[in-house]
Order: sequence, then C-alpha cells, then structure tokens
Amino acid sequence: MAESLPDRLWKEYSLAFEDFDDMTLARWLAQTLSQLQGRIWRFSHPLIGSYRLAAEVAHRRQIWLKRLANFPGGFAAAPCCRAPTLPLFSRDILQSGLICQHCQETLVPFEELPADLQPPLQRWLDDYAVVHAVAHWDDQQRKGVADYDQACDEAAAKAETLLAFAANQLMPRFLDHYAAILWEDQDECLEVLPEDIVLS
Repeated sequence: MAESLPDRLWKEYSLAFEDFDDMTLARWLAQTLSQLQGRIWRFSHPLIGSYRLAAEVAHRRQIWLKRLANFPGGFAAAPCCRAPTLPLFSRDILQSGLICQHCQETLVPFEELPADLQPPLQRWLDDYAVVHAVAHWDDQQRKGVADYDQACDEAAAKAETLLAFAANQLMPRFLDHYAAILWEDQDECLEVLPEDIVLS
C-alpha cells in the first residue's frame, strides 16, 4: 500500500527531532511540557503538532524511561508508557478513553475517569453521537430526508457548536485532574475543520 502524502510529510517533519541527541530531546520535551501546563490546547495547534512529533521520536528511543530530564511539576507518570501524562480528548472517548500523546495508547479508559467528569461527558457524548451519525446514514436513512446534503450541513453546524461547548465547558474540568488537556477540534466525517470551531 502506497504511503499517503500526510504520512510522508509527517515523517519529513519528524526529521528535525531525529537529529536531536537524547539529552537535547528530553530537555526540549520537558521545557515544552512546562509551557503546556495548566491550559486547554486544540489538537490542531502548531505547538501540539511539534510536541507530538518529538514525543513519537522520544517514545521510540524510550527517552522518558532513561530519566534524562525531570517531569515538569504537576505531570504524573502515565501508566501506559511512564511518560508524562498528556491526554487527548476526542469524540471516541467512550470507546478509546483518553489517549496518551506519547505512545498513542489508552491512557485512561472512560470508566476509570474521575467520577465528577463522567456524567457531563456522557450527556455530551449522547448528543454528539446523534449529530455525528448523520455522516454515516445508510441509503434508507438518506432517502428519509428531503435533502441529505442539507442534513449534513445542519449536522456539521451542530457538531461545531457541540465541540465548542466541550472546549469551553467540559475541558476546564479536566484541569482539576490533569496538568494539561488536548481536545480534538475537528470532525472529518462531517467535514468540520478546526477553523470552523469558534471559541468564546
């Protein structure tokens, strides 16, 4: 199977971090994490993209296991890979939990999230599932509406509102439990892009 253009670009971008020695990479990661601390970050933010590239290289080299740099204060060790805990929230959190930005594995399953987070998240997920499902309607469901393209446009608009709500209302609650939180600011199925989501 041919490598996709985004995958080729991602590999090209990661070369900058491949050239770092282990100590330099560890220090860069620790310093960058300290800048991320205490904030809610869009997944599409350029700094997050850079951090993810560096984190992939570091995970492959097991930088955090070598203890070449101290974790910034407030970051606990992730149970999945022992790197600093930097979780990603996505609309798939019910199935995949919070995702670790170092090893891309499940960092915290949904059922193990702090109890105060689960009820509002479940309500949001229920609402979002209905909206997202429009992108995956079968032929019979599509024929059940007068204009499927319009239904998709309306679902995309609702998705934008729900994603903005998650960022403004739900993500701050995560900062009571984690040093920083990332949130997925797009829905490729409904063609919702990061620039479509306006935050207050």
